[in-house]
Amino acid sequence: MTRTSLPWGAMARLAGRRALFAVPVLLVVTFGVFAIAAASPFDPVKAYAGTAALGADQDTLDRLRANLGVDQPFTVRWWRWLTSALGGDLGHSSVMRQPVTQVIGERLVWSTLLCAVAFAAAVLAGTLLGVLAARRPGSVLDRAVTSLAYGLEAAPVFWIALLAVWLFALRAGVLPAGGLTDTASEQVTPGQVARHLVLPAGVLAVSQLPWFTLYVRQGVGDALAEDPVRGARARGLSERTVLLGHALRSGLLPVLTLVGSRVPELITGALLVESVFSWPGIAAATVEAATAVDFPLLAALTTLATVAVLVGNLLADLLYGLFDPRVTLHEM
Repeated sequence: MTRTSLPWGAMARLAGRRALFAVPVLLVVTFGVFAIAAASPFDPVKAYAGTAALGADQDTLDRLRANLGVDQPFTVRWWRWLTSALGGDLGHSSVMRQPVTQVIGERLVWSTLLCAVAFAAAVLAGTLLGVLAARRPGSVLDRAVTSLAYGLEAAPVFWIALLAVWLFALRAGVLPAGGLTDTASEQVTPGQVARHLVLPAGVLAVSQLPWFTLYVRQGVGDALAEDPVRGARARGLSERTVLLGHALRSGLLPVLTLVGSRVPELITGALLVESVFSWPGIAAATVEAATAVDFPLLAALTTLATVAVLVGNLLADLLYGLFDPRVTLHEM
């Protein structure tokens, strides 16, 4: 296989193998969700009825349990949900009082926007800081960037979020503390969304920044010490050309592995960030589905997160196979 043309056939075969592998993974994940939810101490009937359940008799609760479909063993509920989901029906959310597809559809776009902006910002900022640190190992800038990266790596994302709210919203008053639009606004405008997106996306990007910075620093630093880069310098090429044209290209290869490995933590961080900033994504729906033991919504959200992780890993392998001449997609 040559690198002159994109190996579409190998890419399709790899994607097909991963799709087959995803089937048993999704079956196990969804089954585990129903099993864990069934063992939960939370009662879906009481969560659905709210305060009305306090004065209801047992017969009323039993009828409500049957109407909600939670009177059957969890294996029956799981199989019933699975067969309906394969037909495109993800069920009805008892806690949201909406179809599951509608619950996810209304919130997924905002979570995707948040994650995409944060991930792009983390990659760009991490690449810049990593390259600057790798240019002169052991310098003051290198030690400062490395110390900052290790410090941010140890900081919990919710702590960073609360600090950002205190500093930029409460103390300086330059950015809104949360939400999607201004309080008095009756419609969603791009300008308001962009302004309200700055803090949550910035916090989520900062939480992902250390890994990209350290990976780029290590990769570019190793590339600068390789013989091809030394040869480029010996030929009289400028330092800018050597850095951007040779070292950076090979030094960024390890970063491609982060595309897949960071997806789970990106999703987890997004849930925490959305909760702190009241961002109208899937975080609130996930928390309510878990506490109310909303089986259909909980299974759908877990499946969605699992698919995102699998797709992220596939994308990382495809990118690595395309850009690293030492690896072929046939070997994956």
